[in-house]
Amino acid sequence: MWADAVFQGGGVRGIAFVGALRVAEATGYRWKRVAGTSSGSIVAALLAAGYRADEMKAMMHELDLAQLMRKTGWMRLPVFGNTMQLWRKYGLYSIEPLERWLEGKLAEKGVRTFEDVEEGRLRVVVTDLTAGDMAVFPDDLPRYGLMPRDLPVARAVAMSCAIPYFFQPLRLRVKGRLHLMIDGGVLSNYPVWLFDSKEKPRWPTFGFRLVGEHQPRRQGTANFWQYTQSILKTMFGAVDHLAVREADAVRTIFIPTGRTSATDFTLTAEEKEALYRAGMKAAEAFFERWDFEAYCLKYRRRYRLVGKDS
Repeated sequence: MWADAVFQGGGVRGIAFVGALRVAEATGYRWKRVAGTSSGSIVAALLAAGYRADEMKAMMHELDLAQLMRKTGWMRLPVFGNTMQLWRKYGLYSIEPLERWLEGKLAEKGVRTFEDVEEGRLRVVVTDLTAGDMAVFPDDLPRYGLMPRDLPVARAVAMSCAIPYFFQPLRLRVKGRLHLMIDGGVLSNYPVWLFDSKEKPRWPTFGFRLVGEHQPRRQGTANFWQYTQSILKTMFGAVDHLAVREADAVRTIFIPTGRTSATDFTLTAEEKEALYRAGMKAAEAFFERWDFEAYCLKYRRRYRLVGKDS
C-alpha cells in the first residue's frame, strides 16, 4: 500500500519516528513521497534514498550525538566563549558533523544531490532568514537560480536542522548575495499539508508528530546565555502543543516523548530505545483505528465523485 509521510521537527527526539515507521512498514505501507522539517527532514531524506526502518534503527545507535556539541572557535575560551561564538557565528555549534554523516549515508544509496532523487519524492522545509520566507527544496530551487543537481540533499537537510542560536546558520549564495538558512521549523514545523491537492487522494498522507510533556517552569534569564537557552526551551516546548486541525489530527501519529528536549544530545542508548518504543506504541494504536475510506468520506467528500481511486 502506498502512502505519503510528513515528519515534524523535534531535534534528537526524531528517533521516535523510526519506531513508528517500523510499525507502518510492518502494516504494509510503502512510501511514495516524503517530507520533513528539521530532524524530520533527516528521516525523510533517508527514506527517499531507500532506507528502511530497521536500517535506520541501527544508524540511531551508531550516530554519536555528542559530536554535534563539539566546542570549536571562540567556545574554547573559558569565560566569554559562548557569548563570543554567538556574536561572531550566530550560533554555538557547527552543523557540519551531522551534514557529513548524512552525506555518507545517502552516498551509500547513490544519492548526492536532488537530481539523484526521483522527482517529487522528497521535500525539505527550510527557513530563509534573508528573504524572511519559507523555502521548500527542491521545489523552490529556481527561486535561487539553482537546479536539482546544484544542491546536495545533505546540505538542504543541514539547513533545515540548524536550530537558531544552537547551530550556526548555513549560507546559500544567490546572485552574489548570501542568504542565511536555518531550521525549517521556525516557519513551518509540521507541514502535513505539503502533499495535499484539490483532488481526492489516491493514497493517504500520514503525519508523524512529537508531543513532549508540558510542564511550565521558571527559567533563568539573568544573563545572555540563560536568555538564549530559555528562548530555545520555550520555543520548542510550545511548538509541541500547538493545536492541529481535526482533519489533520485524524491522519497524524502523535508520539509522546516525555521530558526529552529537542537539544538533549547526551541521550543514552536506553533513552534512544525508549523513544523508539514510544514511536512503535503510538503507531500501533493509530493503525488499529485508521480507515482511509472513512477519512475520505468525512474530510475529502467533495472530491469523491471527481477524483480517481488508486
